[in-house]
Order: sequence, then structure tokens, then C-alpha cells
Amino acid sequence: MSYLEYNVKRSPTGLSKVLYVNWVLVLLLTAVACVGFLQLYSVSGGQFDRWAEPQMQRFALSLAVMFTIAFVPLWFWRSMAGMAYAVSVLLLLGVEFFGSIGMGAQRWLELGPIRLQPSEMTKITVIMAVAAYYDWLDIRKVSHPLWVGVALLIILVPAFLVVKQPDLGTALLIIGGGGMVMFFAGVSLWYFGGVIGLVIGLISVVFASRGTSWQLLHDYQFRRIDTFLDPSLDPLGTSYHINQAMIALGSGGLSGRGFMQGTQSRLNFLPEKQTDFIFNTLAEEFGFIGGVFLLALYIGIIVTCIVAAMQSKNRFAALLILGIAGNFFLYFAVNMAMVMGLAPVVGVPLPLVSYGGSAMLMILIGFGLVQSACIHRPRERA
Repeated sequence: MSYLEYNVKRSPTGLSKVLYVNWVLVLLLTAVACVGFLQLYSVSGGQFDRWAEPQMQRFALSLAVMFTIAFVPLWFWRSMAGMAYAVSVLLLLGVEFFGSIGMGAQRWLELGPIRLQPSEMTKITVIMAVAAYYDWLDIRKVSHPLWVGVALLIILVPAFLVVKQPDLGTALLIIGGGGMVMFFAGVSLWYFGGVIGLVIGLISVVFASRGTSWQLLHDYQFRRIDTFLDPSLDPLGTSYHINQAMIALGSGGLSGRGFMQGTQSRLNFLPEKQTDFIFNTLAEEFGFIGGVFLLALYIGIIVTCIVAAMQSKNRFAALLILGIAGNFFLYFAVNMAMVMGLAPVVGVPLPLVSYGGSAMLMILIGFGLVQSACIHRPRERA
């Protein structure tokens, strides 16, 4: 069913839209955010106004934005997908030429009083654009090399601009989110097998480029890979973060040391305890049980989205929901793998838990689109 066919079905209007909000999803998102508030209060040493209070304000604002997006008909967001994608690419180009530098990376645009990180926005707009593309494309052409190439171009252009900032973690999330939409659209698995082979070859080339005039990664990125492969190489330098993270993770045991009793975070041994490594503070204080509880909330969000996609009769809506759910999965999967020493440290925050406003806002904008699909799902006339 094309998005234009929404006009044939009855769609809720006014206050009746509230009845069709996916409240299970809202409750799960709020529960995860509350875990974040609790941990931010703990790692600040009981200072509510340092991290917890600003995070609560950001969540309230982001939740309001989510509901605002949710109450707008999905056909509008379908029609805006191309424009949103184009704006995000233009903003990334703006970062390339006019962006401000912070912590060694050029990732932000200063627009008056607003400091914008376009790469966060791009995670959502790429999913919207690829979902709209496959909604438009004849299903018989989905696996044709020419049309697969167009989808890859949509994904790789912004990913390349993000890699240049440099922000490898965000670029991987952009590629992963777009790739998941392609998978759910029915692109042949042979292409994905080819991509896996290409990635293996690219990794070999990356390692071969080290120390040459055409080196493909920055030195600090190679150091992160070294740290991942052998954390004992430089325990007080490049390996310090992951070693302290593993100590915090293991010292929690089954049930943890107790709320606000984590030594690694309270004594400041654990770097970035309020952002990238906040999962380790939770595991230290609440142990394996606390970690599994948070993981169960995340899985609940994914399952709720899958059910919503299965109920949708609109191809764009289903692909959009699955793409956003897949991007959310990559967020927490990459972060957890990173802080457990299963993947190199790439600076991906734990969604809705790590301190920060940009990522939280964009995550809830994504779920606002999911809610729009749920609310405006075509329903038969009574």
C-alpha cells in the first residue's frame, strides 16, 4: 500500500490520536531513561543538579518533540524524507568547511546560540531516505545491481562525510541503519555476503596502510585497535580506559556493590563514567542482575517495534520502524560490546542512559516516527 492510499482509510483525528499511541513503547523508553537518571545521580556523588537534573530536562523536552512528531500523519514524513536527507548532507558539508573543532574532531556547526551535530541527525534521515526509496521502487527491482547501487550511494555519501570529521563510530551506525533497511526491504543476501568479504579486505588494507604516506586511519584510531587486541600493552596510557572498565564490570559480581558504592566511579578511576562507560558503573553497583535488567528493557523496545512493523500495512512505515529499531539495537549493542572489551572503543553512547542531549533528542525523534506509524496506521472504516 502506497502512502497516498492513507487517504482512503480512516485515520484518527484530534484527541483520539492519544488512544492509538503505543504506550508500551513510551513506558519502556521512560524506564530506560530513569535508569540513566539514577546512574547519573550516583556517578556525580549525589549531586542532583550536576548531570541528573539536566538529563531529566532534556528527556522531558525530547519526549515532547517525540509526541509532536507522532501526531503528524506519516504521509507527511514520507514526503519530507528526501528533503530531510538533503538537508543533513548539506549540514555535513557545512561541518567540513565551517565546522567547529572540539576534542580533536570537527563535528559541530555553530548556528548562533545553537551548537548542532549534524551526524546525529543523519542517522535518522538516512533511514527515512532508504525506506522511502524502497517504498517507491518496484519490488521486482529490489535486488537489481543498479538499484542496489543507488541505495548504497544514499548511505555511503553521508557516511563518508562523517568519517572525515573523524567519527568512525557514528559512520558505522549510519551504514548499519541504512543496511538494515536494505535487508528488510528484501535485498538478496548475496550482496551482504559480498559486503562482508569487502569489509574483510578493507580491514586488511587499513592495517597495511599503517605507517605509510596513505595511512587510512588516524593514529589514535589505530591505538584503540591495539588496545582492543591487547589491553596490557599500555595499562596507564591507551589501555587505561578499557582496563578500568573491565575492573568495574567484574567487581560488581551477581548483585553489585550497592547503589552509590562503586569504587571505580566514586574514586574517579573510570574515565567518561557519565557517558561512554556508564554501563560499567551500573554493572559495578547492581551487578549482573542490573545489567540484564537494562538489557531486557532494550530488548523490550526492539520487540515492541517489530510487532508494530508487523501490524503495519504500509511498506514505508514497516521499513522505517524496522530501520529505527535496528539503529537503536546497534546503539546499545556497540556500546556494550565496547565497554566489555568485545569491540574497539569508538565513542558510541549508551542510548537514553549516557549523559548528553543530541543523541537523546535524535533517538526520540526516531521513535516519534515510529509512533506516527502506529497512530496513523490505516484502519478499516467502521
